[in-house]
Amino acid sequence: MDALSDALQHIRLQGAWFLNGEFREPWCVDIPPPEQLAAMFLPGAERLAVCHVVVRGQCWARLPGQEPMPLHEGQVVVFPHGDAHLLGSGLRHAPVSLDHVIVPRVPELHRVSYGGSGAATLVMCGWFAHERHIPNPLVAALPRQWVASLEQQPCQAWLLPAIQYALADAAAGRPDAEAAAARIAEILFVELLRCHVAALPAEHAGWLAGVRDPLVGRCLGLLHERPAHPWTVAELAQALAVSRSVLAERFSALVGQPPMHYLKHWRLVLAARQLRQQGAALARVAASVGYASPAAFNRAFKEAFGVSPGQWRDTTAAEAEAAAP
Repeated sequence: MDALSDALQHIRLQGAWFLNGEFREPWCVDIPPPEQLAAMFLPGAERLAVCHVVVRGQCWARLPGQEPMPLHEGQVVVFPHGDAHLLGSGLRHAPVSLDHVIVPRVPELHRVSYGGSGAATLVMCGWFAHERHIPNPLVAALPRQWVASLEQQPCQAWLLPAIQYALADAAAGRPDAEAAAARIAEILFVELLRCHVAALPAEHAGWLAGVRDPLVGRCLGLLHERPAHPWTVAELAQALAVSRSVLAERFSALVGQPPMHYLKHWRLVLAARQLRQQGAALARVAASVGYASPAAFNRAFKEAFGVSPGQWRDTTAAEAEAAAP
């Protein structure tokens, strides 16, 4: 399995649509930060990313302190960290809060008609919930926002029609329609991520650049495929048919840390996820991520997360239980 697919699996992504809107000029909506958005649509969610698909027409989006971004038909804007932002036909219009547009606030798809009497823009808005407490190199590597054009991607022939079909099913109240729409929302996120990685400039550095690089991407794939294996740089280099110095230099230049440092961090991320299960045996978790010594595992985990593995297990398991519906 490649590192990007593995990291996606470990995000534990959950997607859904919360708004299928027809907005008429003039209009401007204030999308709140993730904590408020989660309270409106998915109580107990740890973190929400947000996307807006422009089905017809055009509009603008803007993060606080940033330049506004024009959006046209077939384009999608993604806010992977859920930053508060404005969405509207013109951002000088006085914005209204999202909870003013959506009344009552219920965790289902809303069909909305809002604004003045001018030109119409059709927008579908979705969210993606993922874990906040456990770091993930993919999430950390994403920018605050990016725009993708579905019409320029291989998926354009089927993805946008599939989204519209699923939303029409949900609006008609057909059985399991919202579950199908949720899966399509998750597929959309993966396609948008592919668009973002493909569009990265050649000089870009970071985890995503490492995933895209032929050598570093294969190295990351080995580390993700067998995280408990006692890897060394020499063994990795041999498997990749390059010298140790070439591998170490290329990996550090793109990912920002040496291969063994990255592996240590990824092992602890995997351990942290396992420990969220109440009653997880510390020795078993330690062994599953490559630690023969529970004491060494305890030291490394506390250095990374600030608490012992046992404390992490008890606290996060209790939080997960409290957040469960």
